[in-house]
Amino acid sequence: MPIDAAKLRLSIPFFREIEPGLLARIVPFMFEKKFRKGQIIFLEGDEGDEIYFIGSGAVGIYTFDKAKKVTLAFLREGEYFGEMALLKPGLVRSATAETLMPTRLYALRKSDFQTLIEQDRNLAFHLLDYTMERLRKANQQIYDLTFLNVKTRIVKRLLLLGEEYGGTRIPVKITHQQLADMVGAARETVSKVLQELQDQGLIEIKDKTFRLIDPATLERKLLEDQ
Repeated sequence: MPIDAAKLRLSIPFFREIEPGLLARIVPFMFEKKFRKGQIIFLEGDEGDEIYFIGSGAVGIYTFDKAKKVTLAFLREGEYFGEMALLKPGLVRSATAETLMPTRLYALRKSDFQTLIEQDRNLAFHLLDYTMERLRKANQQIYDLTFLNVKTRIVKRLLLLGEEYGGTRIPVKITHQQLADMVGAARETVSKVLQELQDQGLIEIKDKTFRLIDPATLERKLLEDQ
């Protein structure tokens, strides 16, 4: 089934700022891929030849520091990943991508992307703008891992996830181990901090989903600890 350009523009923020004529040229090159929960999309070290846009579902991006798993991002509907392989020939995947739930992706091959760039250089500049924002977030994550204590990292991550999902509820199921991977801490330590936050009435955890009961107090704690 052909991909609907109007639907793509509505569901994927990346495409909203692209001129309609250029989007009309991009869509015929794109194709849909469906994945089950827990399915690997690509592995760290694989040759990168596609960029992916999330039509529905969620994807975890992670790497390993020696034997320790480090979760770099949880991506949801509307976000994209795998773009670095399109920007420079010969680059391999710098992390592994795995689905967190049944997921539908829209993919664009590197060769087709290069063809589109030859037709309109604005596409490359548009991708670069978005990639720079990703780099800024990655640098912030490195700073947090280096200078913030575990409790502050957990509070900050929960607030960021709440902000990303547009409210106080984080609908994606996140285990204590996954959160530990995201903040670079031991699962036991994360479980202890989460229990403290629940006892203080600041968060609620039900069926592995989080609700931020008092975001204002969490924000205040974050500012005090930074």
